[in-house]
Amino acid sequence: VLRCLGIPTRVITNFNSAHDKNLNLSIDKYIDMSGKTLHLSEDSVWNFHVWNESWFIRRDLGSFYDGWQVLDATPQEKSKGIYQCGPASTRAIKEGDVNLDYDSPFVFAAVNADCVTWIRYSKKRKERIYSDTRKIGKFISTKAVGTNSRVDVTANYKYPEVKEISFKISYSQYKNSLMDDRKILVTAV
Repeated sequence: VLRCLGIPTRVITNFNSAHDKNLNLSIDKYIDMSGKTLHLSEDSVWNFHVWNESWFIRRDLGSFYDGWQVLDATPQEKSKGIYQCGPASTRAIKEGDVNLDYDSPFVFAAVNADCVTWIRYSKKRKERIYSDTRKIGKFISTKAVGTNSRVDVTANYKYPEVKEISFKISYSQYKNSLMDDRKILVTAV
C-alpha cells in the first residue's frame, strides 16, 4: 500500500530474531542446578522474522531520525494497547535510542538482545552463567532492486561486532553511555 502511495518501501528479514517479551533487552533462559530448563520467561529467539521498512521524514522525532523506518504488519505484542509496531527509526535502533516511541525498544532487542542463561537457586537468588552478545540480529537482509540478489543491511541496524569488552555496570549507566558516546559497545550486566 505504501508503495502505491509513492513511499519507498522494502521487505526486511532478520535472522536469529529476538522476541523480548519483557523488554529488558535480553533473552533470558533459566535452568535449575541440575541443568534442567525452567520455563520462567516468555522470551524466545526465532529463526527469522520479517517486517517492512519505509522511507519517512520524522518531524516528530527530528531530522536525525529521517530515513528508513521499521513497520511490522504482523506484530506479536501490543503497543499502547493495540497490536502495532512502528514506525521505529532504523537510525534510533542503531544508536541505541530505546527511549523513543513507536516500539524502538522492541525492535532494538530483535536485532541486538543478549542471550543470557541464569541458574536459579531459589525464588530470590539467581546467577548469570552465560551471555552471548553476538547471536541475535544476523544477516539482516532485503532484496536488491531489479535482481533476486540479497542485500545485507545489518549495518543500518547495528555497528559491527567488535571484540567484547566486559564491564559490570548498571543498565542506567549503560543507557547513559549510549547517549554520551554512541559508538562505545559495552556489555550490560
